[in-house]
Amino acid sequence: MTAPRRPPGPAPGRDDSGQMRLVALVIAGAMLAWLAANWAGRRYGWPAEYAFLADLAAIGALVWSLMVTWRIWRRRADASHER
Repeated sequence: MTAPRRPPGPAPGRDDSGQMRLVALVIAGAMLAWLAANWAGRRYGWPAEYAFLADLAAIGALVWSLMVTWRIWRRRADASHER
C-alpha cells in the first residue's frame, strides 16, 4: 500500500518566513501601541476603561501571534517527520 499523496501546492515551510516576519511585526507593534496608549492615558488622564481596552487589544494580538507561531511550529514538525 502506498502513502497518500499530498495535494499540489507550496512546500511546507515555504511561506513560513513571511508569516514569522508578520508575527514579529504584530508583537512589536502591539507592544509599542500598548506602551503608547498607557503613556497617553496617564499623560492626558483618560479613564481606566481605555487602559483596559488597550490591554485587551494587546492580549488579542499576542494570542493571535501565539496561535500563528504554534501553527508554524506544528507544520515544520510534521514536515520533518515526513522526510
